[in-house]
Amino acid sequence: TIVTNAGSNGKFLGVIDFDVKGGKVADFRYRLLPVFANMLPADPAMEALVNKIRGPYEAKLAEKLAITEGTLYRRGNFNGSGDQLLLDALMDVQGAEIAFSPGFRWGTSLLAGQDITREWLMDMTATTYSYATVSDMSGEMIKTVLEDVADNLFNPDPYYQQGGDMVRVGGLQYAIDPLAGMGKRISDMRLNGKPIDASRTYKVAGWAPVAEEAAKAGNKPVWEHVETWLKARGGKVSARKPNLPKLKGALPNPGFAA
Repeated sequence: TIVTNAGSNGKFLGVIDFDVKGGKVADFRYRLLPVFANMLPADPAMEALVNKIRGPYEAKLAEKLAITEGTLYRRGNFNGSGDQLLLDALMDVQGAEIAFSPGFRWGTSLLAGQDITREWLMDMTATTYSYATVSDMSGEMIKTVLEDVADNLFNPDPYYQQGGDMVRVGGLQYAIDPLAGMGKRISDMRLNGKPIDASRTYKVAGWAPVAEEAAKAGNKPVWEHVETWLKARGGKVSARKPNLPKLKGALPNPGFAA
């Protein structure tokens, strides 16, 4: 039996049991066991260590930035209300028509009426490369970006799949056929109802660029922009409706609820 940490934020233990016969694996069983942290007694030594490390930052992390009027989550293949909040903030603060946010799978949820604290914001954005960006991109380049990410996710060869979920998109509407070939999955790209012009330049906001030179550009971290936006909401943030693409060619699918 092998036990591992599974998923993010300590939510599950992964348990795989092997049935070994004659020196070979005859069968196996894999289970996800949920961890109900509030029902388990804390290890005193580990609790003391965590409290010591968190102590200097506790007050800043606990600061309330706003109250959410809708559930904020990061769970969907194509978007989530928590990611939509980040997209809306980036577009508003940076004056962009379109925004991209990485398809990260980690992060915790907030229920309607809960406080949006600085800790939750960091929980959604804290990487070592969380710089906010804003750039001019042609319609053709925007499609290329979407096609590239889609191929990383939906390529039928698992060795070409690079993990994560689809890049989250703000402002832009599009259709996607996950089963189509490379370069042919994205279609019907629109901005405010009008087709995207391949030759036109659009102002696009984003964050978490992987290019090494981005670290030297002096851009603010994304959480500073989002904090500015949250504090300008008058204490409350209305429910976010995720901007989802139109899914083509892959339905019905037991893993997708239309």
